[in-house]
Amino acid sequence: MAIMLKSRQEIEKMRRSGQAVRQILDMLRSLVKPGVTTMDLEVAAARMIEEMGAVPAFKGYHGYPCVLCTSVNSEVVHGIPSRSRVLREGDIVSVDCGVLLDGYFGDSAVTFAVGERVQNKARKLLEVTEASLEKAIQEVKVGATLGDIGAAVQQHVEAVGFNVVRDFVGHGIGREMHEEPQIPNYGQRGRGTVLKAGMVLAIEPMVNTGAADVKVLEDGWTAVTVDGSLSAHFEHTVAVTEDGPQVLTR
Repeated sequence: MAIMLKSRQEIEKMRRSGQAVRQILDMLRSLVKPGVTTMDLEVAAARMIEEMGAVPAFKGYHGYPCVLCTSVNSEVVHGIPSRSRVLREGDIVSVDCGVLLDGYFGDSAVTFAVGERVQNKARKLLEVTEASLEKAIQEVKVGATLGDIGAAVQQHVEAVGFNVVRDFVGHGIGREMHEEPQIPNYGQRGRGTVLKAGMVLAIEPMVNTGAADVKVLEDGWTAVTVDGSLSAHFEHTVAVTEDGPQVLTR
């Protein structure tokens, strides 16, 4: 599979889909509180996507049933919204959303703290995971490598004793939800594909407080930490330009 380079006009279209995702996640941020179900978030997001005239990227993708992925506590990614999954004080919930607008995809994820009484370790996990994404974005420049991005995430995460999930990676994005290249959240500087202007990357660190090992539950989607440790997930869609990184989902 070849890497698809986007024109400036295409990147501007992707900015529109990226901003749509950002608005949805900002709306959901205000809804996340104790007593809310993950299906409540799903319903609100589905309504907003429809009002925007966008198409949900995830629903129907390989048979996935919902517009959001909502992963709570030890769930890493691809948690399915449910009326029976009630958010409780002290939980953390990652919300991953993608939309298709005018032929181009946008994809972003945020992990939210639920309520005020969140354990220090959980707060630290959110801070470190989000910061590792920012470190990765700083590496996005023409002539850098995918190894530079992965190494930036890995070094920041492992310095505090947390671990990067290796079973799931980021990806190129554009007219397709998942395009080449794959973007691991670990690696060696100077290794891997060299970044060129026009590449658009969905960079998405997934970080566990415990071991990196994950398994997929019987629903065929929900990935959880094997040891039951907490996991967080942050994601931005980022364009490689001659002027440095452009975060289309900021």
